[in-house]
Amino acid sequence: MARLLSVNVGLPRDIEWKGRTVHTGIWKNPVRGRRRVGRLNLEGDGQGDLAGHGGEQRAVFVYQIESYRYWQEQLKRTDFVHGQFGENLTIEGLPDETVCIGDRYQIGSAVFEITQPRVTCYRVGIRMNEPRMPALLTSSGRPGFYFRVLQEGEVGAGDEIVKLGEANERMTVAEVNALLYSPNHPRDGLQRALRIEALSPGWRASFEALLQSQTTAQGSGNAGLAPAAAAHPAAAGFQPLAVASIDQESADVISLSMRHPDGQPLPPALPGQYVVLRLARTGGGPPLFRSYSLSGPLSTEYYRISVKIEPNGAAGTYLREHVCLGDVLDVSSPRGSFILQSAERPVVLLSAGIGATPVLAMLHALAEAQSTRRVLWLHAARDRQHHPFATEVRRLMPALAHGRSYVCYSRPGPRDRKGEDFDAIGHLSRSVFDEVGIPTEADVYLCGPVRFMGDMKQALAAMNVAPERIHVEIFNGSESMTPGVVGAATRSPHLPADDADTGPLVSFARSGIAAHWKPSAYQSILELAEACDVPVRWSCRTGVCHNCESGLVSGAVAYEPQPLEQPADGNVLVCCSQPVRDVVIDL
Repeated sequence: MARLLSVNVGLPRDIEWKGRTVHTGIWKNPVRGRRRVGRLNLEGDGQGDLAGHGGEQRAVFVYQIESYRYWQEQLKRTDFVHGQFGENLTIEGLPDETVCIGDRYQIGSAVFEITQPRVTCYRVGIRMNEPRMPALLTSSGRPGFYFRVLQEGEVGAGDEIVKLGEANERMTVAEVNALLYSPNHPRDGLQRALRIEALSPGWRASFEALLQSQTTAQGSGNAGLAPAAAAHPAAAGFQPLAVASIDQESADVISLSMRHPDGQPLPPALPGQYVVLRLARTGGGPPLFRSYSLSGPLSTEYYRISVKIEPNGAAGTYLREHVCLGDVLDVSSPRGSFILQSAERPVVLLSAGIGATPVLAMLHALAEAQSTRRVLWLHAARDRQHHPFATEVRRLMPALAHGRSYVCYSRPGPRDRKGEDFDAIGHLSRSVFDEVGIPTEADVYLCGPVRFMGDMKQALAAMNVAPERIHVEIFNGSESMTPGVVGAATRSPHLPADDADTGPLVSFARSGIAAHWKPSAYQSILELAEACDVPVRWSCRTGVCHNCESGLVSGAVAYEPQPLEQPADGNVLVCCSQPVRDVVIDL
């Protein structure tokens, strides 16, 4: 007979971890007597990170005493207490290899339904004082599971656990866990899992992505776990391309078109993607790596990039002063997930300054297809002298049956003509959005200076444009994901304080930082990135969740610990990898 051994609750608190403050509810303590179970959690309980924990589908976490005994033996530990694994209910019985998603149980006066296995993160490693714990829990087939509360009530230690019903499609918690995290994702298993009505939306989306990747033969990796930023892997390495043309687009922007020296076709790009250039320094030293959006029409004959020449910009200055027609540059394959989505929804291409480059490629694609979608081109510039691609955009717009352009100049020159060169003096804003009539259901593609993008996202949110409809490209780095970390100051990427002058060189292409690998100081490329304040994404830090998956522009890595599943070819899991030679990472 299955029974409830302990009810454990705890409110979130701040802890110190590796010099950072983490807000977490992983500490749960046993309580006496009976506790009320609500729709979202138990009385007296709370979750610190609601993006990864809690909610209706993950209201109550359950772990079995049999797994306690397994881990006591595996880890040679004798100090476990109820709540040790962050669970709300410590139970006897209901092993993961037996119970199924959709099984329904009564405990006390409350009724529950199993919705998903536990998704582990680094905080269980903190609680257990064992950093490998996220990977161990998942790989062992003993993750535990979450309950959804079907009927609120009271529970207490000693209550019998009574089975009330089950799903028509029977898949155990262990089977569902392995289906997502193990390298094998059989199609029939994915289809079976998707037939389980009780399966939580997050897991359903992962299985749908895996099924879709098999349908479209997307190749290696785990599409059910890979973040959007790593969804379009490209082959690692550089190819030599010859500069075919150099054009002055505005006072401070030049465009370079590059072809293969032998006329061979180039890897195809998607509208909005970018390439990484490897540039030799004129005074010697390690090369410069810079990411540049492809700004022209889609082509396998040539790539066009457009570069803003900043006063102290090393790469831009090099391209302007040292690169001539016929010169050969090292260029990566196109990469990036800031791409035009295929749909019939309206499109808003929203940019400022050099941020026009990726959305200009999207405009080319829409014009080439003579799209009947509603397309709004909204751009902000200082004046006509600093307004690149103005003529090009005016030439493309007539190909769109429902296209409109609206340009703001913040400081128009005396010869700039309103109604011809620009539409309004000032900045893009909520009032401009109202004037041009941005549809709230539109897909918005946003690129420009950091402050501009922050203002635009705020204005779009005020108009009730859904966050998932706002696609953002950040030139210098990417959006970070550091779950539970609070109060951390935002710093620009920099060399680490103890940068060495030996060892493999690790270059973070989007952040413009190159630092030497020092195995005595860092256990992973992720830790080196953090020492450089390079924006990173992570959750498990042990090769399970793939949130850290990033593009491997060039080089090779080793893994320790080994991830449960390898990333896609051309990508790398930075949380558990180490360079074996010079590497370039798309961060």
